[in-house]
Amino acid sequence: MDIHTAIPLKNYTTMRLGGDARFMVSATTIDDVVGIYRNARQQNLPIFVLGGGSNVLASDEGYNGIVLLNRIKGFDIISDDASSATIKLGAGETWDEVVERTVEMGLSGIEALSAIPGTAGAAPVQNIGAYGQEVADTLLSLEAYDTETDQVVTLDAAQCQFAYRHSIFRGEAMGRYCITSVTLKLYRQTPQPPFYAALQAYFDENAISIFTPSIVRQAVMAIRKDKLPDPAERPNTGSFFKNAVIEDWQYQDLLVQYPDMPNFDMPGATHKIPTGWLIERAGLKGELLHGMRVHDKNALVLINESASSYADLAAARAEIVQKVYDQFHIQIEQEPLEMSV
Repeated sequence: MDIHTAIPLKNYTTMRLGGDARFMVSATTIDDVVGIYRNARQQNLPIFVLGGGSNVLASDEGYNGIVLLNRIKGFDIISDDASSATIKLGAGETWDEVVERTVEMGLSGIEALSAIPGTAGAAPVQNIGAYGQEVADTLLSLEAYDTETDQVVTLDAAQCQFAYRHSIFRGEAMGRYCITSVTLKLYRQTPQPPFYAALQAYFDENAISIFTPSIVRQAVMAIRKDKLPDPAERPNTGSFFKNAVIEDWQYQDLLVQYPDMPNFDMPGATHKIPTGWLIERAGLKGELLHGMRVHDKNALVLINESASSYADLAAARAEIVQKVYDQFHIQIEQEPLEMSV
């Protein structure tokens, strides 16, 4: 393993911001991961695990530790029969390539998660989801190096404590585990309506009435291409804010003033409100704030047009959060993780 020093993090994150990583090293095997952590422990150095860098923000100060690039590959079919298949993925596999391959196999379960950037190992961290599917729906288990026990362990879906855009890896166990593989169970079945509203609208507009995993994948890719800028061309992290989840009493109060407010019913008498709609109604869609552009097609997305520092991004974020709160009394939350010691 080669250890590199003073590596600009802006070259490894899709927002193209951030200072230097003190050290950076790639891991291609579980043994690499274990060895890196043990050496870091001896040197009293923190570690941040980085996949594709599409859901991570780096500060101007950089990272005063080791950035571990998770590059563990693998696509192993554990079982395969007439109704389903169980597949074990290396954490460093590119997520969309995994989706493409499973769709080609005629498998359903993650086709609506097409075109989401990042790696397979990052997918459970924020429980990625789109158009009615979440990775939690199909994840059987994952393997990870446990920094507390110094062992490679297996966690099932229940132990991951999945919730909307959340898991223990973003919560109580943040930094404890380095995910090395993910095992999914997918099914040989035809996707069935009702579909997520935006997906159904696409099918209606294009007179599509026959559904397969491949057709759903192509529809999702077309929708995302229209709504989400390519981070290789316009630096961004995809959805920058989580959709808001509010109590029923607040939802009912807001309906009086905003009867057209979209919502999705959630467990526990709560409602998910599209944060993009909140930002747009706050008059910020298309605005340029401190070098960050609120995307004119999807207000959830912040595009780095001319920001030269994380401080610029932080100022834009604060302005958006405050304006939404002032108008709706809803505290919206950032989706990307922060790379900090």
